[in-house]
Amino acid sequence: MDRNEVLLVGRLSAPVEDHPLPSGDTVSKWRIIVRRRRHRRGAALTDSVPCVTFNPETAAVVRALKPRDYIEVTGSFRCRVFGPSAAKIWRYEVEVSSARPYEAELTEPADPVGDGGVGSLAVLIPRQVPYLAPAV
Repeated sequence: MDRNEVLLVGRLSAPVEDHPLPSGDTVSKWRIIVRRRRHRRGAALTDSVPCVTFNPETAAVVRALKPRDYIEVTGSFRCRVFGPSAAKIWRYEVEVSSARPYEAELTEPADPVGDGGVGSLAVLIPRQVPYLAPAV
């Protein structure tokens, strides 16, 4: 069975941008900054993941947050194609179905390679999620 479910926990990079569409709907766009595991050289790398929603309630939740606040979103991975047939642009984004503020348990993750203790591996273990976005 095919599944397209995304769960992201990270920091809001900037305020939400609303874009009205010709249909009268509004698409809300933002990015979430998600840290990767520490690189061998000790530098923490991040990914900036583009997110969108067409749901006004979900957009209101994200709009109420400030940049750098933690957020948890669920949704689906999407590939959108824009532009004329001779010059297509492919964009990948998460279409968010639900969002909520996230209370970070740790302000900074421990170095998983640093002391080698069991406690440092706790940040790498995913937490259980009781509910994922329903498949549409």
